[in-house]
Amino acid sequence: MFFTAGFPQLNDTVAIIKGLSKSGVDFIEVGLPYSDPLADGPTIQHSSKVALKNGINLDIIFEQLKSIKEKNKTPLVLMGYLNQLLKYGEERFCEQCVACGIETVIIPDLPMIEYENHYQKLFANYGISSVFLITPQTSEERIRKIDALTDAFIYVVASASITGAKGEVSPQQIAYFERIKAMNLKSTLIVGFGISNKITFDTVCNYVNGAIIGSAFIKFLESKGAENIDRFVEEIID
Repeated sequence: MFFTAGFPQLNDTVAIIKGLSKSGVDFIEVGLPYSDPLADGPTIQHSSKVALKNGINLDIIFEQLKSIKEKNKTPLVLMGYLNQLLKYGEERFCEQCVACGIETVIIPDLPMIEYENHYQKLFANYGISSVFLITPQTSEERIRKIDALTDAFIYVVASASITGAKGEVSPQQIAYFERIKAMNLKSTLIVGFGISNKITFDTVCNYVNGAIIGSAFIKFLESKGAENIDRFVEEIID
């Protein structure tokens, strides 16, 4: 499950993590609000805008995550953008991840060449894994290279688009998932983008190891609040 830190309210981060963990999700993707996202659709863009208006920043997020580290047993994955890491300071960012128990990050705009030349060693020094994204247009050669570099999971983007609900899973998407599955990659495969309900979740999980729901959960949080998270998760996984 994905949510944006600092949304709907500045101090909701811990409550949302507790709620998701109690509901039994396998891992929690914590979005770092950013003013100029590349991959996020209108719903997640809105959540980032609200979170930033609430006064959230990386220091506050890390403090929130530290406060729950000893009690939370569900793995946390940070999702943000390269400029955030650069502005905050690479070493400082990694140190804070370690302090919060974060072992995995998703940075969609981190070029593979930059990862190989610099960030692979940096992250390894701190025990951090980087997640790469693939789309229907990603070549087999690149997918296999990503598979070789991956020690966390591969983020299988369901369609070449931004985040947000897209309706039912199309035959073209099924063919894409079948093609990836047939490659017999060593890495865990997690689908994201457009997974919004039990039907789409169950469908994609026939071909991969799991799926991430983001925009639909963001909408739920805004309308129902963090205290009702178990209802949302039960509708997906029951």
